[in-house]
Amino acid sequence: MRIIMAGASGLIGSDMSARLCSDGHTVIRLVRRQPESADELRWDPAAGQLDPAHLEGADAVINLAGAGIGDRPWTRRRIEELFRSRLDPTRTLAAAMKQLAEPPRTFISQSGSNYYGDCGSAVLRENAPNGSGIMARICLEWEAAAHEAPAGVRVVTPRTGVVLSQSGGALGRLLPLLRLGIGGPLGNGRQYWPWITLPDVSSAFSFLLSAPLAGPVNLCAPESADVNSLVAQLAAALHRPAFFRVPAPVLRLVMWKLADELLLGSQRMEPALLAEAGFQWQHPSLAKAVEWATGSAQD
Repeated sequence: MRIIMAGASGLIGSDMSARLCSDGHTVIRLVRRQPESADELRWDPAAGQLDPAHLEGADAVINLAGAGIGDRPWTRRRIEELFRSRLDPTRTLAAAMKQLAEPPRTFISQSGSNYYGDCGSAVLRENAPNGSGIMARICLEWEAAAHEAPAGVRVVTPRTGVVLSQSGGALGRLLPLLRLGIGGPLGNGRQYWPWITLPDVSSAFSFLLSAPLAGPVNLCAPESADVNSLVAQLAAALHRPAFFRVPAPVLRLVMWKLADELLLGSQRMEPALLAEAGFQWQHPSLAKAVEWATGSAQD
């Protein structure tokens, strides 16, 4: 397949583009700077500028564009940036597709597990309602923007959970603390994080390129886990204690809205459609995921 990818330079995009290329696909990256190679094309999503010719002959478009959620404080300006950095690229891609006589057959546009808001221990399949909060509203509008693609384009909006990787991502700050023996659960630790490893994210997107699925797809591992379990297994794999629990009031004092939405919110998400379609996880259990993420086992 010839695949156009937006947001290819991030943690997920870098791994995914390498995976797709190794599978024999051709990946063309959209960049905001001057292209440096034949596999790059320039665009300006903030200005809504993308030459429709860039999408001609493409089989699929993958959209991963969006500013980092947890790397800066959530000021009013930053929240606006979180919206714009997701909606502008998605709308720009959809608008360019509308100008083609034969648009790409598939548009996979990233969304997030925060679509559901804080749902406690309720099991969340793809038909669960939109929740409350800033991230829930961003995800709702993000998915709606993807569906502005022209009729005939299969639109998939993966609601991706917490991505576990060996460097960076959700564990980028937690693992170093655990290795020093000074990490621990966040809040009461009973909140569910819908986790998935980085290799499984890339595999899932590759699977979705041809799987007969459309609309929202929960992207997480089949085994659910709360933060207490996640931290305990990470600490055990590293042979370190995990006694230093961070109380919720402290997190809220330091991180404001970011704490409730990203760290203390609970989404017990079930990857129902992926499982029914026959997707095979490389790391289906938390034990396997932790072994891979901490380097205590070789896959």
